[in-house]
Amino acid sequence: MATIDDFHKIEMRVGRVLAVEDFPEARNPSYKLTIDFGAHGTHRSSAAVRRWYEKAELVGRLVVCVTNFPPRRIATFDSEVLTLGAINEDGRVVLLRPDDDAELGSPIA
Repeated sequence: MATIDDFHKIEMRVGRVLAVEDFPEARNPSYKLTIDFGAHGTHRSSAAVRRWYEKAELVGRLVVCVTNFPPRRIATFDSEVLTLGAINEDGRVVLLRPDDDAELGSPIA
């Protein structure tokens, strides 16, 4: 069982997707996302959501990401943050998003 201290070690922040690129080298249908975290900088993420989202609907969208994991190499790409989503029973990933008035870089508590 995880403790509240374990939870506090995970840094999650609000970001806005600035750009979306195809990522054909990934094992699962994925995109390369460029995400703006305001004062916390811009970071890249691999997101295996290509089956459920078009590129145009992701650009400008707010997302929630874990920002303090070490980069993870996915095929030919270093994913710097983990973009969070709920996984439905059928395997569909639904990206988490805060309300539109959430500030970029805001921590999730």
